[in-house]
Amino acid sequence: MNVEIVSTAPIEGQKPGTSGLRKKTAVFMKPGYLENYVQAVIEGVGGVTGRTLVVGGDGRFFNDKAIGIILRMLAANGAARAIVGQNGMLSTPAASNLIRKRKAFGGIVLSASHNPGGPDGDFGLKFNVANGGPAPEPITDAILARTKDLTEYRILREDAPSLATIGETRLGDMAVEIVDPVADYVALMETLVDFERIRKLFASGFSLRFDAMHAVTGPYAKAILEGELGAPAGTVVNAVPLPDFGGHHPDPNPVHAAELFDLMFSPEAPDMGAASDGDGDRNIVLGRGISVSPSDSLAVLAANIHHAKGYRDGLKGIARSMPTSRAADRVAEKLGVASFETPTGWKFFGNLLDAGRVTICGEESAGTGSDHVREKDGLWAILLWLDIVAARGQSVAEILTDHWRDYGRDFYTRHDYEGIDTAIGDELMADLRASLDTLPGRTFAGLKVSAADDFAYEDPTDGSVTRRQGVRVMFENGARAVFRLSGTGTEGATLRAYLEAFEPDPSRHGQDSQEVLADVIAAADEIAGIRQRTGRTAPDVVT
Repeated sequence: MNVEIVSTAPIEGQKPGTSGLRKKTAVFMKPGYLENYVQAVIEGVGGVTGRTLVVGGDGRFFNDKAIGIILRMLAANGAARAIVGQNGMLSTPAASNLIRKRKAFGGIVLSASHNPGGPDGDFGLKFNVANGGPAPEPITDAILARTKDLTEYRILREDAPSLATIGETRLGDMAVEIVDPVADYVALMETLVDFERIRKLFASGFSLRFDAMHAVTGPYAKAILEGELGAPAGTVVNAVPLPDFGGHHPDPNPVHAAELFDLMFSPEAPDMGAASDGDGDRNIVLGRGISVSPSDSLAVLAANIHHAKGYRDGLKGIARSMPTSRAADRVAEKLGVASFETPTGWKFFGNLLDAGRVTICGEESAGTGSDHVREKDGLWAILLWLDIVAARGQSVAEILTDHWRDYGRDFYTRHDYEGIDTAIGDELMADLRASLDTLPGRTFAGLKVSAADDFAYEDPTDGSVTRRQGVRVMFENGARAVFRLSGTGTEGATLRAYLEAFEPDPSRHGQDSQEVLADVIAAADEIAGIRQRTGRTAPDVVT
């Protein structure tokens, strides 16, 4: 092989977060930046000699060129085989499935998830391990360590093969296998939900609007919803993936999927609305005149998952991220199964899934998944909702109303303050942590604090401990406020405040969440001094 060994030096700031390394696209395109990080990944995971790896991404700008560089580096570092989605495309859950199905050593997934794309947008790269899930902290720590002392990287001088044609070629001594990115995922979904029952649902006249947001899920949704399940043509909109997501922000929330939300609250609303994000791992579900919060969606899916053919044996357990509402805990208690509260980041669910401790898990940030892969899976969650609607013969709103009647309603909202100065965000969180001992017993906006802590998690499978995962403030009336700085952005900091209160009385379940939580919102602002510190009069995004 014609291997070039290129001298280099460490580059500051290449610390992988909960979902790998994310930076502005222009940063990744700087000479040597991608190469340095990929070499650090290769060495941080123990080398790739003789290994099989899966490679693919969400199709955002620079995806194809980056994959070409990665393939040349994998070959130069001795990899035996690279399995690549056609045109470089693989949704994150499809990549997880492919790693597991092909028993690969791991995979390199290129995505910045729900962040904007394009030359002025964001780019990201993460390593998924052999179980199909994101690399755990010992591996990301090893990758970070290599970024700090790297002196050279290896790359093949030969050009990478075209990603357009399905089939096998060679790059140096490495086989490059270009595969259909959709087929294996479709086959997996057919084992989990009842395709025939959903076909009958659509044949009965049931209507759906699925907004793929010009992101990677488009081809998957077209193949399954309009192809396999017989939904009318046009059910899937914005179905063609674009490098800049059509100039939009591919995040399925009320701000960035406003067109879908407006439709679902209009007289022309179809029976159900849904959307996924940039790399296909997030989702939102709506019924006519109602939006299902991700926290409620996890709870409803857990309570009804026995209807789906892949889960007829019921649940082993339920896991949720700490900021996610406690609605899923109530389902676990009623069903008599274990429940787990983990830090934010899908990798924390991996050990529980691998150990068979849980079947379904989810995060309030629109991510839901099960033990079928080791990533959250947006389209899977939407298909599961369709299967439950078909099995129960009820609308989304009726299913949600019945759920609240049976379990009570956890009113919940998340307020995001985006792009705040990092120093301000860090100081705010530091002051919150310094006040933990003095908060209990004090009253804010009429609510008395009963307890406060900085969430820490001890993994029940391996005993590892993860600390400083967010400040929790509990009130005597059972309400809760949680504060975190997000690790998914590329500029400044995003402060997130998660607010919730439980209401058991069905006659009060129809209230607006923001109105019900007004005192919790006011107390959270008073405790953290959000407006005073940031200068913001309102959050940028409310979900």
